[in-house]
Amino acid sequence: MEESNRQKKISGVLQKDLASVLQEMLRSNGQQGIIASVSKVSVTVDLSIAKVYTSVFPADKAAQIVAELNELKPKIKHRISQLTKHQLRKMPELTFYNDDSLEYINKIEQAVKGSENPIKNPDLLEKRKKS
Repeated sequence: MEESNRQKKISGVLQKDLASVLQEMLRSNGQQGIIASVSKVSVTVDLSIAKVYTSVFPADKAAQIVAELNELKPKIKHRISQLTKHQLRKMPELTFYNDDSLEYINKIEQAVKGSENPIKNPDLLEKRKKS
């Protein structure tokens, strides 16, 4: 089912504000060398729940950062509701997820560039045909 214009608008507002709040929180907590961005926000039809997909660099810290964000949901929700009080009547519940699509794309690129590519490594293609 396609998102309504209202859902898209709320997702956009939340994405922009969440990105700035997350960066601010990382800086204030002394998390240096970690970059967190909000890659997508998906809001339910009744506007009660927002799924927030975050990309974290370095990727090995992603699970830890997403867990921390989910623990800090009340604080984050309060901060976002202050920023959006003129645009949203009711603040949706936030749930944070790790968006590992960039990592997945990177693995595909490495496979295409590297020795796993049967086009660049004909011996690999022969081994696959025999098995």
